[in-house]
Amino acid sequence: MRILFDHSTPRPLRGYLAGHDVDTAAERGWAELSNGELLDSAEDAGYDVLITPDQSIPYQQNLVGRQLYILALSSNRWPLVRPQVAEIRSAIEVIETGELIEIVCEEIRGIE
Repeated sequence: MRILFDHSTPRPLRGYLAGHDVDTAAERGWAELSNGELLDSAEDAGYDVLITPDQSIPYQQNLVGRQLYILALSSNRWPLVRPQVAEIRSAIEVIETGELIEIVCEEIRGIE
């Protein structure tokens, strides 16, 4: 599966997605594209999924008819994303084209 990381997706996540072709928006020269332009470019380039911590994409963009799907992370902080790696990998395997899945990445605090 071809996966594109949005501008602020934590780069260490890439190492946990073995077996997939992962690129970043910056590597593609797309770091300055608006959300709509990024989605269009990703589709035109044949990406299957966009992973983004940008929670506004589902509200700003019409996702109906899109040829890729979006996995939206609730944080771009690696310490919060890392515990969700298994959930992210599972979501990539089951998500449907044009679908949005949100992954909640929360800080867990101990009981005092």
